[in-house]
Amino acid sequence: MATLAELAASRTRLGEASIDHLLRLTASWSLLSDLSFSDLLLMAQVEDATGDECFVVLGQMRPNNRATLIDDDLLGSTQPAQNWPLVRQSFDSATRVEGEVELDNVAGAVPVWCVPVRHDGAVIAVMVRLQGPLRGPSSLYEGQYFSVFKRLCAMVSDGSFPYREDAVAGPGLPRVGDGVILMDRLGQVEFATPNAVNALHRLGVYTSSEGRTFDELGVRAKAIGRSLEFGIPTLEEIDVGHDVAILVHGVPIISEHRVTGVLTIVRDVSDIRHLDRVVLSKETAVREVHHRVKNNLQTISSLLRLQARRSEEVETKTALKEAERRVRSIAVVHEVLSREPGEDVVFDEIVRSLVLLVEDTVLALHPVEIVVNGELGVLSTDLATPLAVALAELLTNAVEHAFVDFGGVDNHDVGVVTLNLYQENGQAIAEIRDNGRGLGEDFSLEIPTSLGLSIVRDLIRAQLYGEIVMNSVPLVDGGGTFVRVSVPLDARL
Repeated sequence: MATLAELAASRTRLGEASIDHLLRLTASWSLLSDLSFSDLLLMAQVEDATGDECFVVLGQMRPNNRATLIDDDLLGSTQPAQNWPLVRQSFDSATRVEGEVELDNVAGAVPVWCVPVRHDGAVIAVMVRLQGPLRGPSSLYEGQYFSVFKRLCAMVSDGSFPYREDAVAGPGLPRVGDGVILMDRLGQVEFATPNAVNALHRLGVYTSSEGRTFDELGVRAKAIGRSLEFGIPTLEEIDVGHDVAILVHGVPIISEHRVTGVLTIVRDVSDIRHLDRVVLSKETAVREVHHRVKNNLQTISSLLRLQARRSEEVETKTALKEAERRVRSIAVVHEVLSREPGEDVVFDEIVRSLVLLVEDTVLALHPVEIVVNGELGVLSTDLATPLAVALAELLTNAVEHAFVDFGGVDNHDVGVVTLNLYQENGQAIAEIRDNGRGLGEDFSLEIPTSLGLSIVRDLIRAQLYGEIVMNSVPLVDGGGTFVRVSVPLDARL
């Protein structure tokens, strides 16, 4: 489905500034739909290939507080001008036109308002309000809603609505059904809906609010003062202790370049803020757990390092150093999780730390450079931890052993170990290539000659349900060793 901007650019003669104005209108007009209990259409002029005058529907909005009158999605549809004479009249007169219209699948005539949308002094579109059948006698609050709707329609016609500063009644903002307080140009309350009165009660206001300002009621809401003074929409959250939080959204009503009132929409977000605090507390606890695990692993790593220094046997020293490095590679994962707790982790941060770990802990007799290309993005922690250990082992193995007793690289050259990372067909792929001496003729991954390769093979195959391939690269292709690891992203670990 084409967007408003695409429809306007391809089917109308509207410029970028006018299209931007219409985009801002449709970002805020849910407020108009709810205040009028009506469906809204946004129509612009277009001529079809036959030269007949038509209108294109650039936007459609359904009310949240009443059943829709139009079940079909009319966005992008072409409407013949003869079917909408009141829209044509509104374009020509640049004024609001009221009347009735016949709609498909709707019995009887439908009351309609055609409100010209003005921008830079010109009518660029018409907002059509289609009113469904009323549910019995209208209440006092519905009458007030309609009164505010008329005032906002006048702002649409003179170009002061939508506001340049920000959208109103958009996603995440209070809606009309949450609670409405209408204030006059002095900030005095003219009326408040029952939901709004309940919100005031939560703030400790139990007296009648009509005819009084928020300051007189003891409510400190700077947002309302800014809306009255500067004529801009404002948003503020008023907290009372740790238990009460009321979101206040000020929508200024402007006439002849002067603020004549403020439509204040309020929402009780106390439960939401409580849940936010609970989630934040749990995230903090999880972060602290990962931080302590990392510290404990680093302590174990330090103990292994001290023990290796005290050992006099070379094999024991080597085994302890390898164990220490493996513990540190696991600690790297928990260090990242201590900053961003959750079930997923950005694996590329782990890779950077692993490369530094290998460079710091491995002593190669030949200069070696590790190059990383690509990325794996976000992986589950269950996948990231064993994969990190496996990659650390493979990188260490390449740096330590690929260039030992190898004459293929000149002493003045640098050995290169390349790590390529990417995702493909639901698999996380890691490819390690070095330009060293390659594998021995009798090498077999099924019968590994080192504990490190045994760990890698078991981690990849048994724990990650993946595959690992190791082979020598022919000299005609540059020589060295090539390792390919592939593990499914959705495996049940």
